Amino acid sequence: MLVDDEKSYTDLITQMLADHLDCPVHAFTRPLEALQAIPQLNPSVIVTDYFMPQLNGIEFIRQATPIAPQAAFVMITGHNLTAEEDQLAKLTALKGFLAKPFGWRKLADEILRVWPNQAAAPPTLGADATSI
Repeated sequence: MLVDDEKSYTDLITQMLADHLDCPVHAFTRPLEALQAIPQLNPSVIVTDYFMPQLNGIEFIRQATPIAPQAAFVMITGHNLTAEEDQLAKLTALKGFLAKPFGWRKLADEILRVWPNQAAAPPTLGADATSI
């Protein structure tokens, strides 16, 4: 699951990930809609931007973690979050962090790195996989 309010960016990254990871990638530009969709999608990895309307990434992770306790979260942002370090450190489900800009391959590598240990194996570039 990718949650970022920049639609053109979200559309591009989603397409690149879906094409190269060969697994479903569900994108949302509104965090509240993403929260509602989590139970049906059961994502293994949730990538969220920090600065978004409705909820920032920290609050999104706080609300999403009880809904998807098995999911690993990756925070992405183009801003300096030094002032938020204490809050970020308290998010045990937050397993990765990427500073924008980055390419789809770097994000794909981070998704594979944080993929939760579970019965379903992580996707590989170009192989069938479960949902992101």
